Amino acid sequence: MATASRTGFGLFLTARTVSWAGSAVTTVALPVLLYQHTGSAALSGLLTALEALPYLVLGLPAGALADRWSRRRTLTLCSWCSAALIAAIPVAAALDVLTTLQLMLTGPAVSCAFVFFDAAAFGALTTLVGRDGVATATSRMMSASTLIGLLGPSAAGALIATVGAPSAIALDALSYASAALLLARLPLPAAPAAPAGKGVRGTRTDIAEGLRYIRHHPLIRPLTLLGIGNSFTEGAVVGLIVVAAVRRFGLTPDDGRIGFFWVAAALGALIAATALPRLQKAVPVGWITLGGLAANAVFLACWANLPGLAAGLVALALWQAANTFVSLNGIVIRQQVTPDHLQARVNTTARMIAWGGQPLGAVTAGFLAESIGVRAALSLACLGALVSLGAGLATPLRRGDRQSHYAIARD
Repeated sequence: MATASRTGFGLFLTARTVSWAGSAVTTVALPVLLYQHTGSAALSGLLTALEALPYLVLGLPAGALADRWSRRRTLTLCSWCSAALIAAIPVAAALDVLTTLQLMLTGPAVSCAFVFFDAAAFGALTTLVGRDGVATATSRMMSASTLIGLLGPSAAGALIATVGAPSAIALDALSYASAALLLARLPLPAAPAAPAGKGVRGTRTDIAEGLRYIRHHPLIRPLTLLGIGNSFTEGAVVGLIVVAAVRRFGLTPDDGRIGFFWVAAALGALIAATALPRLQKAVPVGWITLGGLAANAVFLACWANLPGLAAGLVALALWQAANTFVSLNGIVIRQQVTPDHLQARVNTTARMIAWGGQPLGAVTAGFLAESIGVRAALSLACLGALVSLGAGLATPLRRGDRQSHYAIARD
């Protein structure tokens, strides 16, 4: 990696790390604050669903637009927007005007900004490190993210217990503002380079080009579609973490130990992120996804039914590792094989499809938890991974031949 590229990636990684550190606090504090206000499992699941919904609605146009816009400017403006939205929560709490509606809408609003940020980030990373550096850079970013995930949630739990959730959330607003200042310095071109022979076209045409690429690619298409069942289980687990901590494990909503659940999940993600680059070189990528889906179902069943806090945390960490192997495997392959001028469109569209199960999983699990209990709701969520596994076994991904191997994915 050239010196300029290393410097640019260093700025990018630092900005993301600062932002992740703040978001680790809000990840715990926002659902805790909502549960303190409402005590509702259904609303907890609905919040997770609403936070995932913007990607489904905005993913296609955001990808097409981000392939035209300045990536540096898009990253910076989205970070400033997120800072303002998050800052409104502690301000409203200080003025004693904070409502459940504001809590329910802030997450989705920040997610809207994230869709455009994410679209620009895919192309920015490839530009900064080159195609050969994507796997290593993605692994480093995932490792940094999950390291923050290991430390942040326990710190968030302590902050919530001492200064309250609104004050803890204020740190996230500061982190977004700091990240925006760093991202404004990225050495990126004014706009992505257009392929030779192609002039300015309509947004619909650009969206269609991205969809065609996904539909016809022998690896991206199945990896993307199988992600739906994987994300269904993610929505169920994330939507019920606070509810499970309270109703299954006997904690109170402001108990600092609630942060341990996110720590366990971050540890599982760190294991997957660290192992994936080597695994992709040794194992067919289809096997990684299929094996991850099988493990997802097994460990989710354990998370739903094992008694005791310690056993539950171990099961949650192993479930998160399996879930991350499936999602991260697809992300890395997409970034490696997609042309630069299609990076935003293909990656946001594929993520939009793969994440399509998340809001459904969150809403379904939330309402099932209210009617039949948390344990039964999470047990039923295993069906999401099992359905994707069954579908995957009917595709060429089940074969360990060269058509599904990492080396072919790079061709």
